[in-house]
Amino acid sequence: MFQNKLTLLTPDELKSFIKPINEKLELLQNQLKELKQQPQEQTPVKYLTRKEVGKMLSVNLATVHNMTVKGILKKYQIGGRVLYKLDEVENAIVELQK
Repeated sequence: MFQNKLTLLTPDELKSFIKPINEKLELLQNQLKELKQQPQEQTPVKYLTRKEVGKMLSVNLATVHNMTVKGILKKYQIGGRVLYKLDEVENAIVELQK
């Protein structure tokens, strides 16, 4: 069977036992702070044309326009072209399915 063993420590012994643990904890905290300060790598934004959105949603261009007017889809005009962010279109699909 297992036996429990109880060891009595003086306050100084306890401090010397805990000190290396505290040092490692501080080191980990500092490393975590450094990681948080580093710039995060962002994934590039994927844009879709109105035609691609229509194909993705299986609707015509007029429906894509109506969904934009109603605020279901958000358009971005870049260089005179109307584009939609892929992730926003996917989120709109999820919302429409609810």
